[in-house]
Amino acid sequence: MTGLRLAALLLVAASLAACGGSNSDELQQWMASQRGMTRPKVVPIPEPKVFKPVAYGLTDALEPFNKEKLAVALKRDGVQAVSNAALVAPELARRKQPLEAFPLDAMALVGSMNQAGKPVALVRVNNLLYQVRPGDYLGQNFGRVTKISETEVALREIVQDAVGEWIERTASLQLQERSK
Repeated sequence: MTGLRLAALLLVAASLAACGGSNSDELQQWMASQRGMTRPKVVPIPEPKVFKPVAYGLTDALEPFNKEKLAVALKRDGVQAVSNAALVAPELARRKQPLEAFPLDAMALVGSMNQAGKPVALVRVNNLLYQVRPGDYLGQNFGRVTKISETEVALREIVQDAVGEWIERTASLQLQERSK
């Protein structure tokens, strides 16, 4: 066992001796010549622009916090609120239909047909089929059916936008093909 250790120690010593005795003078000369040839490129910084202060000249203009300006803005918002309320008021006054209790993503259009020359869509909700005609209401956003085609039911919904105003938007139910 000691012979094996002695052989390993001699092998490590020989490896270290081979790495230490290299001639690095040539490398040092090349590094010095490269340092001498390399010149840094310094781009001069441009002079800063001179800004001259200007006196505020709108002292006689309308003050931004003027009561008259505020009254005009409040009046404009009041008119807009009345028009938004007029959009949703008829929807709040009528009796809800059964399919308004379900969100649109819980409904699936499974077919369409014509009854007495008028289009009728077949909508599946909770494994029950409902007949939907133009003018009926669907979904939780006051969605009224505007058009029924072979592949979709188009709706007009009344929803609140980010600032709380009532707006109209379109939505649709697409025909759902059965997967096997």
